[in-house]
Amino acid sequence: MTTTVPPAATPTPSVDPARWPDVARVPDVPLRAAVAARLLRRAASRRGLRVELPGGRVLRPAPAGAPVLRLHRPRAFLHRVGEGGLIGFGESYQAGDWDSPDLVALLTALATAPETLVPTGTRWLRRLYVQRPPDEELSTAANTRRNVGRHYDLSNDLFALFLDPTMSYSAALFPTGAAHAPLATHDDLAAAQHRKIDRLLDLARVGPGTRMLEIGTGWGELALRAAGRGAHVVSLTLSEQQLVLARQRIAAAGQADRAEVRLCDYRAAEGQYDAVVSVEMIEAVGRPFWPDYFATLDRVLAPGGRVALQAITMPHGRMVASSRTYTWILKYIFPGGQIPSVRAIEESATRHTRLRLTRADAYGPHYAETLRLWRERFTERSPQVAALGFDEVFRRMWELYLAHSEAGFRTGYLDLHQLLLTRDGATDAPVPTSPSRREEQRPFGGKEERP
Repeated sequence: MTTTVPPAATPTPSVDPARWPDVARVPDVPLRAAVAARLLRRAASRRGLRVELPGGRVLRPAPAGAPVLRLHRPRAFLHRVGEGGLIGFGESYQAGDWDSPDLVALLTALATAPETLVPTGTRWLRRLYVQRPPDEELSTAANTRRNVGRHYDLSNDLFALFLDPTMSYSAALFPTGAAHAPLATHDDLAAAQHRKIDRLLDLARVGPGTRMLEIGTGWGELALRAAGRGAHVVSLTLSEQQLVLARQRIAAAGQADRAEVRLCDYRAAEGQYDAVVSVEMIEAVGRPFWPDYFATLDRVLAPGGRVALQAITMPHGRMVASSRTYTWILKYIFPGGQIPSVRAIEESATRHTRLRLTRADAYGPHYAETLRLWRERFTERSPQVAALGFDEVFRRMWELYLAHSEAGFRTGYLDLHQLLLTRDGATDAPVPTSPSRREEQRPFGGKEERP
């Protein structure tokens, strides 16, 4: 049964086949497209989606306010999804085959219990389209710098368009009441980023005279904050553009005598440090190299030292199931990565080092808010993104990436943890906080976990 709605304008991004070969190419796989069509009907039914077709038709009735999947080129969409699964789904969006007036709502509906979208008896079909990550993107010492450069060396000006003045590209922590979600604005981001940084520095007990190693510099805000406490900081990055701007910001703040940024792989870290801090860098390490990562943390940590990590996480079973799957995010956004689980972090540290996980605090909903603000600012500043030389296929790719990530945190498919690791036998003490910050640091919608 179909009904009629006013037709929507069809986006037609110009796709450069040299820059976007797999987006420009529309496969011809009729049998797989037929399977994709059946799965689309199932998803629409199971999730209450409104699937709009060209000419004002609707695939099936849907309740008012239902998330909308607007198909502009159904054939291309079905053949891409039929051949490539979720990679094809993403490439189809980049090409303009489909759209949605509320991309996050649609992706949130699809990300809720995704395992139920495919009938149990037909899950063997997954083998037809699931790819393995290519060897050239494995996060070896030889490949990692290229992987990092594909994302973080795009343009400092690009990131400045949607980040706050701290240039922090990781989850912020917003002030919340006991049971109220934040209603944050972009103006709140800088303070929320400092709240996140300060909590990590408190976890690691960074203060005057602390020798601190940061793995993953970003654009230098955490190193600046630690130097402002009187710490002596060495920060490692593999992004040449981040290196340049972080050094400039540190020099401009008068902290060059306390904070040094090095172009260096984490595996080559040298020295002994009282504190090691790393924010959302473990996701780029890759599962085969987690033992090397934690061995490095253990090797450089001085006796009595503390490691504070901020990590995107996912449930352990989902992590295991997806660990050898090549996804759209890996192909286009973060090559070589793997999101860990808290359990995987704990087990890897325990098996390969003297480090033990002593504290894990969850802040997933804060990342959803952070991503919402980034996404809104990125979309608002689309003309400025174009002026930097990024075409519409790229802009649609990043809109999908930010919306996809936000949906992941809103459904709980993804979570965010701040983690404390100490040497075997050490015990955790309460995180030092001033009375004015205790309420600000309370997580909403999350929980504190103690392994």
